[in-house]
Amino acid sequence: MVEKFHTELQTLKQEILEMAYLGRDTLRTAVDALIRQDPDLAESVIAGQEKIHLSEVRLEEQCYHLIALYQSMAKDMRTIVCILKIIQISTRIGRYGIEITKIVKEVSDKPHLNHMISIPYMTDLVIGMIDDAIAVFESDNLKMVEGFSSRDDTIDALRHSIFRAGITYMIEDPKNISSYTYYIMIARYLERCADHACKIAENVIYMITRKRIEIH
Repeated sequence: MVEKFHTELQTLKQEILEMAYLGRDTLRTAVDALIRQDPDLAESVIAGQEKIHLSEVRLEEQCYHLIALYQSMAKDMRTIVCILKIIQISTRIGRYGIEITKIVKEVSDKPHLNHMISIPYMTDLVIGMIDDAIAVFESDNLKMVEGFSSRDDTIDALRHSIFRAGITYMIEDPKNISSYTYYIMIARYLERCADHACKIAENVIYMITRKRIEIH
């Protein structure tokens, strides 16, 4: 019985990794579609929304099955709870990707302004945080999330910088208000995704150490 439980738990861990990367890839591809001004690529992201939803439902059911059938305790229970959190977070990251693809349709026929005021750079930083948060769940190597607080501060500062720059450019040329408004919205979405990466890290730290750490 114990061996069967751990086999099923290991399988679940692999499947949640796939879902986490699916949410991450949705965000990455959405921003790529924005950068390339490619509505077809954006449409392919939207088409994959159902896959995220189905994964969310199926994996949650598997978690509840393990809890009910095996009455797991200690680290095994913390692992299952952590997986439930990652399911929710991955879904939210994917949803932000979907929201960005909706913006692509609005701006695909307009030239980018001022190199998108650091949106591509901010995206690379956020994706790096998501990748490391997922990797630490896979490896139990907490060194991979050392410095997450500082990285999150950098993302926050970038979001504020994009907001200030966007407002300045709007004042200088009001005809570009809609484009800069979209950039500010995307920066906010990316900041939230970085926060979600921090939440994954917090939950993995608790899963491994039983210590509750808040990453600011």
